[in-house]
Parts: sequence; C-alpha cells; structure tokens
Amino acid sequence: MIEILRLNHRKERDKRITTHLALSVRVLYPNAKIYYSGDKDEKFEKSIAKLQEKWGHAVSIEYVSNAKKLVVSKKSKGYVVVHLTMYGLNYKEKIRELNTASNLLIIVGSEKVPGWVYELADHNIAVGHQPHSELTALTLLLYELNDCKLKDNNIKSDLQIIPQEKGKKVIESDKQI
Repeated sequence: MIEILRLNHRKERDKRITTHLALSVRVLYPNAKIYYSGDKDEKFEKSIAKLQEKWGHAVSIEYVSNAKKLVVSKKSKGYVVVHLTMYGLNYKEKIRELNTASNLLIIVGSEKVPGWVYELADHNIAVGHQPHSELTALTLLLYELNDCKLKDNNIKSDLQIIPQEKGKKVIESDKQI
C-alpha cells in the first residue's frame, strides 16, 4: 500500500500543483490514498471527485489537520515513511529497499518543511540535488517503484481514449463522443 501526504498545501499558491500531484498518483498508483494538510481546499477535493466521476474512481483524498499526528500513527502501524527532499540520499540507492516495504507513506512538502519531518522519516531521499519540483520528485519515485510502468489501465471507467496520431477520440460504452 502506498499513501501520500501532501504537506502544508496552500490553497491559492498550490492549487494546480496539488491537483497535478493527485493526477500523477492516480495514473501510477490507482487506489492509493492521498492525505493533505495545511489549508483545507474543498475546490481541490471537488476537482478530483469530478474528474473521477467522469473517468473512473482511483485515488481517495483526505484532509488531515495534524500532519505530524498522521505520520506518527502510520509509523506505529509499521509504515515506512519516505520524505522527498533534495537534501536526501539518491532515490536509486533506495528503490530496492523501498520495494520490499509492505506499506509506504511518502511525504511531499510545499513550503519550508519542518524539522520533525526529517527526524520522523525512515528515509530522506532525493531525485536530484538541485532545486526541483516536488511533483517531479514524486512522479519519478512512483514510476521507479512501479517498475517503470503506468497503471492507468487498471482504472475502471465508462470512457476510453482511442489513441490517435491527430485529433481526439473517446468512446463511451458503444458510442463515440
């Protein structure tokens, strides 16, 4: 089981990046759970719910008011806590070890990450050691954990995209849209 904690979401500043984070999780790990802390954002939650209503349910989203309490609780249940940070060890050195964990909680920060995250994390890992997007870090890590495969075909949906060289083709049941 892979769960994600989007730490300290800021409603106005992070609205698109947190949505895109959820979309990346959805395509790489359908049925994952995403927690987010910081600003409660019903618009974000509704946006993902609307997308999933149309394209099939995959991830669940839950707001948590106390991120530290969630992390401590997950650790007590045997979760391996992974914090994505450019200051950590290279993720490729840890992939094999992370793939053996039954349950992972991956922490993805936004604003300045508090020191307790570095201390509570079992692994502080990086996809690069220069400033980069937290979305990039999560996507690369999930892709590697997933043996470099997408799982979007595991999402049950009445809509199906028919790949095209040009244009768009979507079918619903036996109808074309």
